[in-house]
Amino acid sequence: MPHPCPALPVPLGATWTGTRTSFALYSAHATAVDLCLYSRAADAVETARLPLQRCGGEVWRVEVAGAGPGQLYGYRVHGPHAPDLGHRFDPSRLLLDPYARALTGPVVWSDSPMGDADAGPAIRTMPKCAVVDPAFDWGSSRRPGTPWERTVIYECHVKGMTMLHPDVPERLRGTYLGLCSDPVVTHLRSLGVTAVELLPVHQEASEPRLARLGLVNYWGYSPIAYFAPDVRFASEGPAGAVAEFKTMVRRFHEAGLEVLLDVVYNHTAEGGANGPTLSFRGIDNASYYRLEPGPPARYVDYTGCGNTLDLRHGPALDLVLDSLRYWVEEMRVDGFRFDIAPVLARADPAFDPAAPFFERVRRDPLLAGVKLIAEPWDLGPDGYQLGRFPAGWAEWNGKFRDGVRRFWRGDAGTVGELASRLTGSSDLFAPGDRGPLASINFVTCHDGFTLHDLVSFEHKHNEANGEHNRDGSDHNLSRNWGVEGAAVSIQVARVRERVKRSLLATLAFAQGVPMLSHGDELGRTQQGNNNPYCHDGPLTWVHWDLSPAQRSLLAFTRTVFAVRAAAAALRRRSFLSPAPGPDGLTWLRPDGAPMTAEDWQHGATHVVGMLFDTGEPILLLLNGGGRSCAFSLPERGERPWTVVLDTAHDDAPAADREITLAPHSLVLLRHP
Repeated sequence: MPHPCPALPVPLGATWTGTRTSFALYSAHATAVDLCLYSRAADAVETARLPLQRCGGEVWRVEVAGAGPGQLYGYRVHGPHAPDLGHRFDPSRLLLDPYARALTGPVVWSDSPMGDADAGPAIRTMPKCAVVDPAFDWGSSRRPGTPWERTVIYECHVKGMTMLHPDVPERLRGTYLGLCSDPVVTHLRSLGVTAVELLPVHQEASEPRLARLGLVNYWGYSPIAYFAPDVRFASEGPAGAVAEFKTMVRRFHEAGLEVLLDVVYNHTAEGGANGPTLSFRGIDNASYYRLEPGPPARYVDYTGCGNTLDLRHGPALDLVLDSLRYWVEEMRVDGFRFDIAPVLARADPAFDPAAPFFERVRRDPLLAGVKLIAEPWDLGPDGYQLGRFPAGWAEWNGKFRDGVRRFWRGDAGTVGELASRLTGSSDLFAPGDRGPLASINFVTCHDGFTLHDLVSFEHKHNEANGEHNRDGSDHNLSRNWGVEGAAVSIQVARVRERVKRSLLATLAFAQGVPMLSHGDELGRTQQGNNNPYCHDGPLTWVHWDLSPAQRSLLAFTRTVFAVRAAAAALRRRSFLSPAPGPDGLTWLRPDGAPMTAEDWQHGATHVVGMLFDTGEPILLLLNGGGRSCAFSLPERGERPWTVVLDTAHDDAPAADREITLAPHSLVLLRHP
């Protein structure tokens, strides 16, 4: 039975108190709100429709006794339907609760391409929201709390990691429980990984266009429920999604691994003016989305996805902060990577490093202590904001990716850029009083070529995406080393393997925080597709049946990150001094003399040495050219240098006065 508004405020969403559930919904412009309750049967028949009362002006509430965990529900919201004024109310539409903790499944689109011109594509099955009991036994698990200087991030997809893993039980493949199973945890720990960064796990709604093509938004960058874990990855169906996600986090924490979430708070799956009405659009379009002053009140699109959440103030900002707190406090995740992050801080319309979102996060005791990572670009004016995020934030360093790729494919005039990236990108982060740990270094990520494809393709091959190869970036900075696609000679294969090793070693030995993309350590390929967001199948899944070359690459990856973990000089919290000394760094040319300004500016320079003058000197040598090069080693007493790692050779001999660098190779030496 419904009860009037409670005397004390309760959270938005459906909150189970032990005897009843409080339902609360924000809508400033609605004239009435109905709560629709459904049976738990497969057909989910509506069993009751209850009016909510406006309490406190903009929040609608009702308490229902007997509506406990598992109760299915949705909303119908009344109000003006005036799109030109920003209002899209339509009570004929069942809507998802923006604060729902669980959904019964994904949105299933109608096979018909026809829909309602006002409300968007036709829906065959609309999921229901579910009341959740938050009780869970966390046991003795604790957050690992890994410091940034010891952090190694592994970006992965929940499903793609395990669908083809022979040692993961078949019923758990593609699920949260499969991802935290012993074979996967053992693999991650063997790599030296300390944090697993999951591609989006908020419940998504794939685009109708993809559904008509028989495809799906596999990556998940199309969110519709910011509190609900995606039911695609639950082994026991929707009812188990919340508990299984928590079980995954608990297991990772027990193994010493942090859990980071890739979150998409910049737009939703409702798209632009002709998109579907699923939740926010029908609840209070003018409050949640950023609209141009009307009429007509068109959607502002800084994301390329049709809409932009309005985080300047009000309910959308509150929603995002509430969602972040929920995942930290209730689901116990350890941090977030924010997709298209400048949107979070766009004023009118310039990016503002002191925006309300950043200030709210900074002052929040729950959020101030977790790892915060920004993807520093969007489609707004001056859209690349690398280096401009506040203190306490790290950023995906796309300039590291590009500079390292250019050097190892042999571009002229790249040693200066490489030097900046190897030393933590002080040019980007020092002006904001941040150190090298603000730089999330990566060579590849989910978006773009895999490591194997980076050395195998010079052009994207995205025909399978249904967009005539027009989608995806043309700026790949890749090289195929003689032939597009599969290697046809031992020579081509050998060069490719060496360049892959050199790229991985550069990532491991650079100052900053390294991030691996899942499967790169195994030589995973996507057959040249650099935008396979819409493929849920063998093209994007990690293959675990490894060739000898792939096993060798895996062993090498384990080695380079073990070397990083053991060498404090490679994991500094502050920038190295550009002068010799205990905390200093000397750049060397092949004859052993310090690099001069002319050396840096010479376009033909492809070889450089990086000498760490620490208590135990370390020397990193890089040859990005196509010819071998003799390198004179600095004198450090009578004892010779020891080769710790050479991407061109598996053995590690002592080095006396000189060492020969093979083409496309990296060598790390240590002096006793």
